[in-house]
Amino acid sequence: METVRPTSAGERAERARMSGGMPTLEFEREIPYDAYVRTDVLHSLQRPLSDAPGEMSFLVITQVMELYFKLIAFELSAAQESLRAGQVRDAAGALRRTALHLEGLNGSWRGLRWMTPADFNKFRDQLGEASGLQSGMYRLVEFRLGLKNEALLRPFRRGPKWEALHRAFAEPSVWDDAVALLARRGHDVPGEVLGRDFRAEYEPQESVERAWVEVYAAGPAGDDLRALGDALAEVSERFGDWRYQHVAAVRRSMGAKPGSGGSNGLAWLERSMARVVFPELWSARTHM
Repeated sequence: METVRPTSAGERAERARMSGGMPTLEFEREIPYDAYVRTDVLHSLQRPLSDAPGEMSFLVITQVMELYFKLIAFELSAAQESLRAGQVRDAAGALRRTALHLEGLNGSWRGLRWMTPADFNKFRDQLGEASGLQSGMYRLVEFRLGLKNEALLRPFRRGPKWEALHRAFAEPSVWDDAVALLARRGHDVPGEVLGRDFRAEYEPQESVERAWVEVYAAGPAGDDLRALGDALAEVSERFGDWRYQHVAAVRRSMGAKPGSGGSNGLAWLERSMARVVFPELWSARTHM
């Protein structure tokens, strides 16, 4: 594949002047757009295993979701780097972008809204034991958000994603880094509250709740931390939307049938919705 040659603003202006504003329509070799986006690679990845019309929709939209997972994981990593460096506004910016990417991810479900159990059943057998629960990139997103369950690492032990996932599981989450930042900024947060994973039985920590109450009561002096809290809340809400949309899609297309990967499908997803991302950010509102 041809390497993309960077161009300067001056070169682009000169090209536009020479062509009278018309776009370049002739190229000696590969079209630059294809070379940059790798369209040939992208468009070669859809290989349906049946003639069912719904399989192409399912395959393309699943691949789009995987790309969104990668983008969201990238932004969460950037937010964590900024939090650790004390660059609060940069962290809030990365989190706001994350929330927007989650909106795009959630919009992907609309492309499958038409699919009934009869439509899904036409190609479901072709999936074998494949299941969305096996997505390593989605699991990376969950770990960075603080949703950690060691059992869900097992499918990746012998694969190429193991090292990155194990590291993300062991390292602080976005929430850990945000709470650690509050401690560095003078809020009384004991170190032992960090690193807890968010499960259905998770009990909010009073010290963390109190810190967020203080942030929102601080007025202009705490504007950067309040902006951080607002950005975290937006990510939490949009991620909650994702889980709800996932449940709705499964309910619509397969009801309560067992999942392809061995789970009990709908019931598993409904239980996962009980885990709230960034829990003290919400429970603190009771005390504001």
